[in-house]
Amino acid sequence: MKVARFHAPGDIRVEDAPEPVAGPGELLIRVRNCSTCGTDAKILKFGHHHIRPPRVMGHEIAGEVVTGTGAFEPGDRVQVIAAIPCGECGECTRGRMTVCPNQESMGYHYDGGFAEYMVVPAKVLAVDGVNRIPAGVSFAEASVAEPLACVLNGQELARVGPGDDVVVIGSGPIGCLHVRLARARGARRVILADLNPDRLEMAAVLVNPDAALHGDDVTEAVLKLTEGRGADVVITAAASGAAQEQALGMVARQGRISFFGGLPKDNPIIRLDSNLVHYRELTIVGANGSSPAHNKQALELIATGAVPVADLITHRLPLTDVLEGIGIVMRGEAIKVTVEP
Repeated sequence: MKVARFHAPGDIRVEDAPEPVAGPGELLIRVRNCSTCGTDAKILKFGHHHIRPPRVMGHEIAGEVVTGTGAFEPGDRVQVIAAIPCGECGECTRGRMTVCPNQESMGYHYDGGFAEYMVVPAKVLAVDGVNRIPAGVSFAEASVAEPLACVLNGQELARVGPGDDVVVIGSGPIGCLHVRLARARGARRVILADLNPDRLEMAAVLVNPDAALHGDDVTEAVLKLTEGRGADVVITAAASGAAQEQALGMVARQGRISFFGGLPKDNPIIRLDSNLVHYRELTIVGANGSSPAHNKQALELIATGAVPVADLITHRLPLTDVLEGIGIVMRGEAIKVTVEP
């Protein structure tokens, strides 16, 4: 079979590998779709401290069971979580699986979905991390459940709800999912902003925000659109310290800011006016991945049509073109790229 393996920064190879065999408590699945994301681009460029090469990449996984176990039988259509909590530590037992200190990941600690076949580890099944794909949901749509699950976690933490004015900074796939989920959660207005005018235009056509703002600093435009009070929620869906700093200037009193996009490890420090946080009673929250429960909820949101994702998949590529797919992501030329092994 064909796989896409990471060997070193700048060195991902599509190569032949023997078909894997499922062990006790494991599933063997035929991968039907594994979508790409910005993290794959970062791994290609910089590697990752959790990856011991060679490693098959890919963590937004949907496929068909070949060798079953437990309640899963051959032919079942399934979606697989990316982040694997241990299920046993103090955070997990308190229901905080997204911050499990023992968390592992598909495509990092275990071979992922850029392959024709892959084994789902027993650890994934132990935390209820394999979900049956609802009828009417395609494999490609199901592969987008993982990033949507992350978005769901972020909006729960930021308490996005009815009547909110929400600003999303970053118009990539994550930003588009934030726009649609905010609407599904009852937001009054959703404003989308980006530095890249071409990608912003492409995204705006698809998700139809109430306003699409382009520029280095869109604070004044946000304040004007919100009659001077600012947004109830600002989500920085981009790896931008400048966006995080600007968020404080465009958020309403008692507003919430989600630092959804992490910053580069060599430049993670921003300037923050603590008095704005203090006197305006602001809340700043992080967002780190998703739990198995978030993945289930994301699939349901897709299945019911509350958060459509099919039209966000702008590129479908064979496994042999996975490097081109990651390149498209890096250049900002797509919303969502999915690989179909």
